[in-house]
Amino acid sequence: MNYFLTYTVYVLILSVLMGISTWKLFKKMGYSPLFAFIPFYNYFIILKETKHPKWWAILSYLPIVGPIMMSVFHLYLVKKFGKTLFKDQILTVILPFIYMATINYSKEVELEDENANELFLTDEEKEAKKKDTFLGSITFAVVFATIIHVFVTQPFGIPTGSMERTLLVGDFLFVNKWSYGYRLPMRPVAIPFLQGTIMDTGQKGNPKDDPKSYVDGVKLPYTRILQFSKPQKNDVVVFNYPQDSVHTAIDRKDPYVKRCVATAGDTFEMRAGRLFVNGKPETVLGDQEVQHRYIVTTDSQLDIPTLYKAYGFLPVVEQQQNNGGFIYAFQGLTDKTAKDIKGLPHVTDITEDVSVKGEAAIAYRDEARTKIDTTQSIFPVNKPWNQDWYGPVRIPKKGDVVAINNETLPMFQWIISEYEHNSLEKKNGKIFINGKEANQYTIQQDYYMMVGDNRDASLDARFFGFVPEENIVGKPMFTWMSVQGAFADSSSSYQAPFKIRWDRMFKATNTGEANKTSYWWIAAMILILFFGWEYFVKLFKKNKTEDEL
Repeated sequence: MNYFLTYTVYVLILSVLMGISTWKLFKKMGYSPLFAFIPFYNYFIILKETKHPKWWAILSYLPIVGPIMMSVFHLYLVKKFGKTLFKDQILTVILPFIYMATINYSKEVELEDENANELFLTDEEKEAKKKDTFLGSITFAVVFATIIHVFVTQPFGIPTGSMERTLLVGDFLFVNKWSYGYRLPMRPVAIPFLQGTIMDTGQKGNPKDDPKSYVDGVKLPYTRILQFSKPQKNDVVVFNYPQDSVHTAIDRKDPYVKRCVATAGDTFEMRAGRLFVNGKPETVLGDQEVQHRYIVTTDSQLDIPTLYKAYGFLPVVEQQQNNGGFIYAFQGLTDKTAKDIKGLPHVTDITEDVSVKGEAAIAYRDEARTKIDTTQSIFPVNKPWNQDWYGPVRIPKKGDVVAINNETLPMFQWIISEYEHNSLEKKNGKIFINGKEANQYTIQQDYYMMVGDNRDASLDARFFGFVPEENIVGKPMFTWMSVQGAFADSSSSYQAPFKIRWDRMFKATNTGEANKTSYWWIAAMILILFFGWEYFVKLFKKNKTEDEL
């Protein structure tokens, strides 16, 4: 069933429930009982009768926003019939159609004129009314922010150094969800602003036992609209982590940001830590810096905080030797920085840390080395590849027909079973797809190779494999805040000192240029408009009233 048909079914189910639980209330308000069953129009009538903006009705069935708005509209309706106590409001929100049905079929319920007794309200009742108005304002502020978050742009923080030099740890970005076409929400009932889980309530660091922030049972299929472009080579892209085993909903998997280094149909390869696409060295953009992991040996301890002042934060593991010297494992040194460190007085040796060719990078979960940790192992696990020597591998493209056998299956099994939703099993040495023996498979969507700019400190497509098109969220637009020291680096013996990086704020992130344009003036205009709008509206109304007098 496609997205819009499924969405229509949900709307019809909700409309039937609304009609069954409120038709008598609509009749008491002077309308045909059938109007309670008509999607959107039923809420339009409620808003009209309760003297609220009628256009709000269009928000009633929107994914994520809709459940909030429907609860608000239900509260308006029950208050119209005198149900104003706190218990009434709680029951209306928690058990909407059940509680409204009890009111609907009650013999005593009567329509009340909310303004009839305005002059006779006590101070306590007036204060309660003010609180309702304030809560309404807060609710619609949340709704407005949710609409922007769900349908336009989403904030995203950089917690790790996988994109260092291009995107820094502590950069906070806004992501344009329309860059590659808008991916419609797949879990329409969810708590606003939360990605996958509500909080860490179970085993620390294990999200599998944490409460989800969405209702997994109410689901819509993957659909993307207005897709006028696809990710291109060198684009910085935000996507949902493909092999997230916690969330079945694609749009609820953890968001990652990497550079798209190869698109569908390209051939990707790493040679001694250098990246090649289609046999050619990568194109390094102006905002990128080639960087590698280095092992530095010294005869005494280095002054790391002083290095940070000169070069910025450099994740490093420090280890003292028996002879009084030290060994430092630096992540992400540029050629220039490595040369400068080599010239320091106490440095005796500096060597780029490159893995041995043909040595498979396989991690295990147990000491007996019987359980492979696929998250920390190079993809696929049956190849003698590692971070520095990888491939060559062709990125799957929609329409490709690939051979399926025991050798190629590790490369394509996630595509077949997880990303393209087929049943896959092995029996008696044979491979079966959807119950039929298979020796080939036709790829159903485009895939991409997403790799971090800080190649030696990046959990990327070399580990989790190809990124499906359906996992693509969008492009980062600009950095709205940048805070050094916002996230602790567990892989470093030293932590970055706290400071706000003012020079990075409100600058575009995806231009490829070294000197990016700052858009702080646009941010200032938006803030002035947001906070000054109500003032200007009141001033306009005041002037209009004075003119009429």
